[in-house]
Amino acid sequence: MALKGAEIIKRLPKTNCKECGYPTCFAFAMKLATGGAKLEDCPYLPPEVRAELEAAMAPPIKLVTIGTGDNALVIGEEEVMFRHEKSFFHETGIAILISDKESESDIEERIKGIKELHLERIGQKLKINLLALFFESGEKAKFEALVKKAHETTNFALILISEDTDVLFSGASLCADRKPLVYPITKENVSSAIPKLKELGTPAGVKGESIEEIVSLTSNLKDTGVEEIVLDPGSKNIREAVRDQTLIRRAALKKGFRPLGYPTISFPCFMYHDRFKEALAAATLTTKYAGIVVVSQVDKHFLSPLLVHRFNIYSDPRRPMTVEEKVYEISNPNEYSPILITTNYALDFFIVSGAIEEANIPAYLCIKDTGGIGVMAAWTSGKFNGEAIADFFKKYGVGDKVKHRKLIIPGVAKKLKGELEEELPDWEIIFGPLEASDIPRFLSEEWKQ
Repeated sequence: MALKGAEIIKRLPKTNCKECGYPTCFAFAMKLATGGAKLEDCPYLPPEVRAELEAAMAPPIKLVTIGTGDNALVIGEEEVMFRHEKSFFHETGIAILISDKESESDIEERIKGIKELHLERIGQKLKINLLALFFESGEKAKFEALVKKAHETTNFALILISEDTDVLFSGASLCADRKPLVYPITKENVSSAIPKLKELGTPAGVKGESIEEIVSLTSNLKDTGVEEIVLDPGSKNIREAVRDQTLIRRAALKKGFRPLGYPTISFPCFMYHDRFKEALAAATLTTKYAGIVVVSQVDKHFLSPLLVHRFNIYSDPRRPMTVEEKVYEISNPNEYSPILITTNYALDFFIVSGAIEEANIPAYLCIKDTGGIGVMAAWTSGKFNGEAIADFFKKYGVGDKVKHRKLIIPGVAKKLKGELEEELPDWEIIFGPLEASDIPRFLSEEWKQ
């Protein structure tokens, strides 16, 4: 648990020297408690006190990095149980299971499908994060071939899965430069695994048959200098998984219990053979509270909803999703194309722009910055009234883009029409439909007519 300023001040030298940049040691302690200052800012802090404070102020859940470069997955360091308290920061990594038992052509097809799966939502690119390479064939050479293929032909972060410790670290040595997660480290193999983990510098995926067993394993690993750990409590179904994930999260955040202060991994792919149950488990564990979920499906109809669900969970609930203010050109409009306007609330933009595309009529879509709130709330607050829209038209030269003078406004904004007729006297203000789903019909019939 985070230290409070009153607890930190007890450990400071209390010289009030001001060399830290603050008028008193108490002010410095308050800033430390809120993350606004650093321990090294105090020149008179004894090394042993600094070490004690660093340990006490460390995040309750350890930050773990799997992979390297732009494709590295960073998980952990979450601070709350519920996202309405504060945003979740490091989104759940989605990994696709690939078995060395599959044929070479099937493996290539799976990797190709994973590479090609890219979605965009509100300007953000959604994608798969990891490949989970599974030693299932019983042949060491096949697993090593799979690791080499994934290492040489993709940039994904990697998880290596093998109950055979020799095979596990043989594979890890082939891709150690990519910092793979090696799994499972258990009570049976932990002693032989520790030297290899330290030598290769790879994160350890710890698996226990109970929470108590995980505590013993993490304590052992930490005592020997292995810091980056991911936990698997061995849950066998959704009910057990939600229970275990919640217990681990609460122990770390509410009790400050360091042996469980690590991100977690879960395996819906091993829990269920039914693809719909697997999808349900993956979505559930993305919400509560897996750092990584491993699934077996490559089908975009399975993965796309999961990627969007993850995006929604890890967006900040305190801040509306917005898009950039500007005039968007949809389907290469010309000087005779219609002009529509709405707010920069992301949902407004995507619904309206999608409806315009569906109508297959090129158009200009004016997006006015309203701070991410919808039409009626924005009109009430003065961010989407006649004056604001007239200023927008001048700023972006909307009138220069077309030869006509017709503006289509949201059908719900009844009072906006009169304001715009005063501010833009040369323009004909046209009510669009009340429902965005009617925009294709409206444009096809009314505009063409």
